[in-house]
Amino acid sequence: EQITMTNNVSRRQFVELSGLVAAGLGLVGCGGGSASSSSDSIKVGIMGPFSGDVAQYGIACRNGAQLYFKQLNEKGGVNGKQIDMDVQDEKGDATEAVSVYNKLVQDGVTAIVGDVTSTPTIAVAQASVTDNMPCVTASATAADVITFGSNYFRACITDPFQGKVMADFAAKQGYKTVGTIYNSGGDYEVGVEKAFVEEAQSKGITITSEQGYPAGATDFNGQLTSIIADNPDAILAPNYYQDNGKIVTQARKLGYKGVFLGADGWAGIIGGDQDYASAEDLEGCFYDTSFSASNTTSSVQDFVKAYTDEYGEAPTNFCALGYDAAAIMAAGLEAAEKSGESAGSDAYKQAVIDGIASAKVSGVTGDISYSGTGDPVKSTLIITFKDGKEEIFDTIDA
Repeated sequence: EQITMTNNVSRRQFVELSGLVAAGLGLVGCGGGSASSSSDSIKVGIMGPFSGDVAQYGIACRNGAQLYFKQLNEKGGVNGKQIDMDVQDEKGDATEAVSVYNKLVQDGVTAIVGDVTSTPTIAVAQASVTDNMPCVTASATAADVITFGSNYFRACITDPFQGKVMADFAAKQGYKTVGTIYNSGGDYEVGVEKAFVEEAQSKGITITSEQGYPAGATDFNGQLTSIIADNPDAILAPNYYQDNGKIVTQARKLGYKGVFLGADGWAGIIGGDQDYASAEDLEGCFYDTSFSASNTTSSVQDFVKAYTDEYGEAPTNFCALGYDAAAIMAAGLEAAEKSGESAGSDAYKQAVIDGIASAKVSGVTGDISYSGTGDPVKSTLIITFKDGKEEIFDTIDA
């Protein structure tokens, strides 16, 4: 392994790691080895950024996946075979991600859970087509990720889907005017904002102002002053929680009393060992996500307890998506084991892919299935803030 297997990184440490991937696309790699499994184990790769600017997301996804496979192994594994995890750090870089992918192929993995952020995942998706390697990303939301071949799947909802969901929600809430503030250097933020604006306008909502800011910015007063001048009913801030906490706090100091809307990057903005905005400032705001630790469903609470026991802190959305990505992969491996194909063969890998495509997984982020593409069919939660705590406001069915 290329990384030190630390089980826990606090959210306070996470904020010091915040940032965005700035790496090139269009990288294609060739696998140098053949996937294989021993008679009593199945080798599965887990890859992501476990160091560097976006390590918080990679570590969270890795922890969730490792927990699922650990529990699966304790129950006897797949067809009596233990999952042998090969964990590799791609440092948040697309070029490094392709190198890591090729190493996993040479190591003889049968399938891969990863990558994590969109730019490196797109590079890996392009490389993996040559090998028809079964891959499930927990969290890469860019639309292009699953377009290169039928071997790539994701556990998360997409940027365009989130933008549309929140625009439809804004219309349902009766908001007539909305301004937006977003990181113009982030694929995720730009993708959600663009889809929101398009859908909102189609619903008759007036977009009063679209304000971008550069990655790494900490002072948002200029953008917010421009937005607040039009006094919109709501402001869309489809960014990660570190930025959103500052944005909400600064907007309230400027006198804005309206609603903020967000996407799943808001998860983690309050609670734990650090609040990124005050409970009072967040009251009545909304964001969409696949997972909330406040969900009282028994399967979710069982996962929250198991994760907290394992890592010493409650799971975030990324942890839950990592857990479900592993569950999706396990469903594919189970189908391949039942197929009778030789482990590690091309036919076995195709059986894993076919198994995922037809699977119905009851995950902690909802029931997950696929309908002709690598994008999941799953429900989405609308989260609001009340009395300093998050609670589920609505569930949007798939």
